[in-house]
Amino acid sequence: MDHGGHGMMMDLPPFTLSRGLEFGGDPFFLVGCVLALGLYGWGVVRLRRRGDAWPVGRLVSFVLGVLTIAVAMCTKLNDYGMVMFSVHMVQHMIISMVSPILLLLGAPVTLTLRALPAAGRGRKGPRELLVALLHSRYMRIITHPAFTIPLFIASLYALYFTPLFDFLMESKAGHIAMMVHFLAVGLVFFWPIMGVDPGPHRPGYVMRMLELFSGMPFHAFFGIALMMASEPMVGAYKHPPASLGVDALSDQTWAGGIAWAFSEIPSVIVLVALVYQWYKSEQRQARRIDRTADRDGDQELAAYNAYLASLQSRSQ
Repeated sequence: MDHGGHGMMMDLPPFTLSRGLEFGGDPFFLVGCVLALGLYGWGVVRLRRRGDAWPVGRLVSFVLGVLTIAVAMCTKLNDYGMVMFSVHMVQHMIISMVSPILLLLGAPVTLTLRALPAAGRGRKGPRELLVALLHSRYMRIITHPAFTIPLFIASLYALYFTPLFDFLMESKAGHIAMMVHFLAVGLVFFWPIMGVDPGPHRPGYVMRMLELFSGMPFHAFFGIALMMASEPMVGAYKHPPASLGVDALSDQTWAGGIAWAFSEIPSVIVLVALVYQWYKSEQRQARRIDRTADRDGDQELAAYNAYLASLQSRSQ
């Protein structure tokens, strides 16, 4: 059976995890994953050659982030995702909610800024251009909660519940564009919340938690809507190949359950990361205060004690 505009025979055998994880999928993402690992590795090696350290945890996190993209897009999951809504939803949730979190914890922008050489006075090189982009009005807009939260929500409802999804699924380029969009939306949404890299918006930790939980319930509602539907809601998956042995409505129910479950998993991961970052921030601030006190002989405490003594003398 030919599916959409791919020009490929999608007469696949029934889905199993072993079949889904066989190597295959999209060469676009394979090349992208190899490039990402190569450039990140170059940055780490460059730092270490000049005697600078780079946290192993960040390296591991970034590699895991790239590997999750490879698992979702560079295996047979990509083929099954074209004809099974449930498998597609696994791809979507990984690409938009798991991969971005792991990539951001790897601090790729910070690594790039440290690895790239400065261009020199009066000149602009790649490092200076990246710094200018980070401080640009464009970045302030696309990382603001008033933009990221509606975009995060609209990427679900405006895509799946309109003809846009079916249109994108008709071609290989459309499918690639959709997956790139999912990844970009995830990065933009999670970056101001728990990203290690510098950015235009870095609110307090309580506000970050509020931003996180303001978007996640909509994923749960989306999943529930799919599970409760009495008929297939997405045209591309209304008629799965007979070789798969799946029913379109039951497959959609599985897709809804996956969307609902994934709304909880990233929330826990991000919350743990935020609490840890908050703890480390408080520790750094305490050490700064201690160093200041050591330098000035704790003048701030002495001034406070003198203030208390003056109040006591007045009362007498």
